[in-house]
Amino acid sequence: MQDQYTDTENLNEEYYQINQDIRNSFPKFRPPLNIYRFHEEVARIEPYYTVGERLSKGQVEELESLVDEGNIFVSRSDHPVYIKHISHQLDLVLVDKYLTPIEIADIFKAALTMRMEEFLEQPVRALYERLHEDIMVLTEYLAADVYRVKALVKRLHARHTLANHCVNSGLLGLALYVLLHSEDFAKNVVPRKSLDQMAVALFLHDMGMVKVPAFIRDKATPLNVDEQQKIMQHVKAGYEMLVKLGVRFTEIERAVLEHHERLNGTGYPGRTKEDNLSYAGKLCALTDSLAAMITERPYAKAMKPKEAAQALLKDEQRYDARLSKALMSLLMTDKLIIGTGKAEG
Repeated sequence: MQDQYTDTENLNEEYYQINQDIRNSFPKFRPPLNIYRFHEEVARIEPYYTVGERLSKGQVEELESLVDEGNIFVSRSDHPVYIKHISHQLDLVLVDKYLTPIEIADIFKAALTMRMEEFLEQPVRALYERLHEDIMVLTEYLAADVYRVKALVKRLHARHTLANHCVNSGLLGLALYVLLHSEDFAKNVVPRKSLDQMAVALFLHDMGMVKVPAFIRDKATPLNVDEQQKIMQHVKAGYEMLVKLGVRFTEIERAVLEHHERLNGTGYPGRTKEDNLSYAGKLCALTDSLAAMITERPYAKAMKPKEAAQALLKDEQRYDARLSKALMSLLMTDKLIIGTGKAEG
């Protein structure tokens, strides 16, 4: 770690400034990462606090003043530590203007995955509310600029777990949703409630899978008839979880019930092809399949996003052609670049 910096124009390429909200989120005397002070008169940045030390009362007071003056920074090399810290207080991304879009994407990925894991391990109302609160931070972030979603889908999980799949499905679904409705968002005619409810539906549509034994979900060989039946029951299980949680709005109910239905009536739990499937159900069906296809699973290798999207586009008897074509168009024109982060955490 360098202890001085003289190119003030590029200061924020190696460090980013922290504001009082961020500082107040740290433990008062033992912050979780190294802190640096910038001396304007000599254009020099120096270590102020090193992890493992303890700030004195005088330093705590001085640090508060230095933060107000805009002279306190943390190193971008400590970003992994910062991700873990801020993921517990996700709303801080809305006030930290020095983070890059990719850094913010890493934080959202870590926070939402952590909350999803907690909820799936114990699907009770209190943990649902924590997850819901973080999803609302995400929609607040996107409401300011829907094209921010492009950075989010560059940092998807590469490895399949149930929580990873839910997060990938949520981010992919939002990407397709906001880009399909980009003109409406530009005209500010999409109600915020619609974005919020669709986001919750996309992240939670597959939560019933937690009721399926893990050895079946992760089985590397073909499922027998009994195991297939247990998998198919996750749709009903998901709906029953919604009832117990008191979560009752149309988008999430239809997403949970319909994400394995197919247009030609071949899906489950078994609607006829004459039935009208909801927009939420069809969107979740497409993104659920895409999210599964592009991750490493015990029983299948990951496909490249464009190859997976092409396969879904060809299957127009089962997937909504308008949505599939839109997804393929976005991929082919590089308006939407799907990828995974550098490391799984």
